Amino acid sequence: MHSFDINMENISKMEGHAKLDVRVRDDKVEDVRLQIMENQRFYEQAVRGQPITTAPQLMSRICGTCSIAHLTCCIEAIEKAVNIQTTEQTSLMKKLATYGLMIRDHALHLYFFSLPDLVGKDSILDFDENNSKEHKLLHDSFDVKRAGNSLSTLVAGKAVHAPYPIVGGFLRVPDEAGIEKTLKELKYARPLVLDLIDLFANWPESFKRDTDFVALATKDYSFLEGEIKSTRGMTIHESDYMDHLIKVIIPYSNAAGYEFEGEEFMVGALARMNVNMDNLHSETKKSAGKYLKTFPSNDIFRNNLAQAIEILHCIDHSTEMLENSKFKKEELQKPTFTDDNVGIGVIEAPRGTLFYKVTVSKTGKLTKTNVIVPTSQNQINMEKDIGKLVQDNIESMPKEKIEYEIEKLIRAYDPCMSCATHFLKVRWI
Repeated sequence: MHSFDINMENISKMEGHAKLDVRVRDDKVEDVRLQIMENQRFYEQAVRGQPITTAPQLMSRICGTCSIAHLTCCIEAIEKAVNIQTTEQTSLMKKLATYGLMIRDHALHLYFFSLPDLVGKDSILDFDENNSKEHKLLHDSFDVKRAGNSLSTLVAGKAVHAPYPIVGGFLRVPDEAGIEKTLKELKYARPLVLDLIDLFANWPESFKRDTDFVALATKDYSFLEGEIKSTRGMTIHESDYMDHLIKVIIPYSNAAGYEFEGEEFMVGALARMNVNMDNLHSETKKSAGKYLKTFPSNDIFRNNLAQAIEILHCIDHSTEMLENSKFKKEELQKPTFTDDNVGIGVIEAPRGTLFYKVTVSKTGKLTKTNVIVPTSQNQINMEKDIGKLVQDNIESMPKEKIEYEIEKLIRAYDPCMSCATHFLKVRWI
C-alpha cells in the first residue's frame, strides 16, 4: 500500500504562480487542491467610473501575453452596449490582430514551454546550437513568433498593449510597405509551422479522461463571432453563455472555478478543434488533413497539436486577407447611450473562451464589469485530471516520475495564472 507526500517547487515554463496539494493514502488519492496564488488585482473594480475610451486599454493590462484578447473582448462588449455596428474593414482588422496574437502566443507555449518536454530537455536554453535539429527548432521559434508579432504590430500598432484598436474602429490602417513585409514573414514561417505540427502529432505523450469541451464556433474559425458549442451537443448564443456557467468558490484558491451545465469542462485550442475544425481555412485543411483525423479527441496533450494547427490556420487566413484587401482610413463609429447600456463580449483567447459583460452609464462610463477568463474555467477540470493521473500511476511510477507527469499535463493546458515564468508548487500531504 502506498502512502506518500511529495513537495515540488518552482516548476518553470508556465504563466504565473500556483500551488498543488495532493494527498495519497493507502493507494488512494484522497485530496487534490490546485491553488491559484496570484494576488487579486481587482481590475473589474478599477475600471468603474472609467470612460469607454480608456477602459479597454486598462483591461488589456490584465495580461501581457494575451493583452490583445482582453482589449478586443472589452471593446466588443462596450460596442454592443452602446449600439456600435462595426464596419466590414474593422471586423477584418480585429480578426487580423487576433491572428497575430494567436501565432505569437501559441508559438511561445509550444516552442518555449512544451517543446523541451518533447525533446527531453529542461529548457529551450539547453538546446545545442551544434545539433542541426535543435538549432533549427530554436531558430524556427524566433521566426514564427516574429511573424505573429509583425502581424499584430501591422494591424494593432504593437504586439502587446496595442494602441490602434479602440471603441468604434481603429486609429490607423495597415500600409502597403508593412503589408508586404508581414506577408513575407508569414509565408516564410508557414513551412516551419508544418514541421511543428508534425512534431506534436508524433509525440506519443497521452492523457485521456471523458469531459465536455466548450468553445465559440465561428464560420471562418476567426475566434470572434459565432455560437457557443459543446461536444455534448449544446449550442447557445454567446450572450447566454453566463447563464450556463456555475461559479464555484474554491476556498483554497484565489481564483473561482466554473462548471458548464453543472459539470467540469475544458476550453482552449483542443475544444475549438473538437467543435469547429470543419471551418478551418481550406489551405490549412489541405496541408494538415492527415493530422485533423486526430480530432475530435479527449487527449489533453492534443491541445498542443491543436495549437500548432491553429497557427497554420492563422497564417493561411491572414495571408488571404492581406493579399485581397484594400485598407482605407474610416471614421470612427459613434456610440449612442440609453439609461441601460449592457453589452456582452465573447471571444476565443489563446487559452479558451473569454467573457466580458459591461454596463455603461448614459454619460459613457463603465459602472459594472464582469470578466471570466479561460484558466478559471479549466481549473476544476485540471484538478480532476491531476487526480486521475496520480491515481492511475501510484503503483507503476516512482514519486519523482509522477511529479514530472503532473508538470507535463498542466503545461498541456497552457494555463495563464499571470505573466510570470514559474508556476507551480506541489506539496503532497
